[in-house]
This record gives sequence, C-alpha cells and structure tokens, in this order.
Amino acid sequence: MARAGLTTERLVEAAADLADEVGFENVTLSALARRFGVKDASLYAHIRNLRDLRTRVAFLAGGEMIDRIAAAVAGRAGKDALAAFAGAYREYALQRPGRYAATQIRIDQDLVADSPALRRTAEITYGILRAYGLDEPDLTDAVRLLRSTFHGYCALEASGGFGAPRDVQASWDRAVAALHVALEHWPRNDHEEPSDE
Repeated sequence: MARAGLTTERLVEAAADLADEVGFENVTLSALARRFGVKDASLYAHIRNLRDLRTRVAFLAGGEMIDRIAAAVAGRAGKDALAAFAGAYREYALQRPGRYAATQIRIDQDLVADSPALRRTAEITYGILRAYGLDEPDLTDAVRLLRSTFHGYCALEASGGFGAPRDVQASWDRAVAALHVALEHWPRNDHEEPSDE
C-alpha cells in the first residue's frame, strides 16, 4: 500500500486486525509497517510510539465492544439485561481475541476521562448495576466481580481450559444466573460504621 494512504485511523484498524490474527502482545511497529509496505519511521507521522498505538487499539476495541453490549441490553432490565450484557461481552472476547486483549490493558486515567467510549461503558455497566439497588462503594465492587468473572471465564474458554464434558454454554448460563442472585442479595452496610444503638 502506498505511504500516501497512511492515516492514524487506518493504522489503528490494521493494528487491531493484526492483534486478532497474531495476538495483541505480538503487535509491533515493525509488523504494522510491513503490512503497509513502508519503513517503521513512516508510522511516526501518525502515532507516537508502540504504547500510543496499543492505547488507540484499546480505545477502538472498547468502542466496538460497548456498541455490541449497548445494542444487546437495549430495552432490557434486571436478569435479562445482565444476561444480554454478559453474552455480548463473551461473544466479542471470543470473536475478536486480539482486540479484546487490548481492552484489558491499563490506560492512563486522564485518557480514560477523555474517551466517550469508555465513559459510555461505565454508564451502561453502572446503569445495569444500579437497577439492583447498588450505590458506591458497592457499585465498584460489583463491577470488579462481573469483570473478573467474565474475563476469567472467557480466558479459560479461549485457551481450551474447560475439559469436563459439561456444555460450556450451560455452565456460562448458570454462572450468569448465579451472578444475578449475588447482585440481588448483595451484602449491605459492610462499609458503614457500626451504630451506637
């Protein structure tokens, strides 16, 4: 491809595709430059360095993922919304493994605050959890529970880590149902000072 055709958007999209093909950790500036038939130095007019590229891929992937989740949860509430959220999350993680890995990197909080996609992710996630009557700090704890459960399950499934004959989808459905029960019966007031009464 001609150097004149390089743009930041094209480079980020190509890096995301490369991540799905070879793994996010294997995305390098050299590999991306080879894909476009240019020297590494040609990329620096559009991206600062590898960290900048990977952060941009993370934002791209995060936007794609929340678009899927938002479409899945639209018009749903409670257990139905949780199941739709979980299903869209898992589908994206399994279909777009390199992009999904990008969504798991730590990003500078100043950049997060400026990202409409990541703000939207927080709004949708917290919106679902507020329907269970949760407020801070329980909201943050619940987000961490969901994220670690979904991520752990998807990582094990993607690596073939579930060897038992039990259907993986059936186990997923049960896990989501268990999360719903946990959210409905969330332990209350553990963070409050004891009453003098």
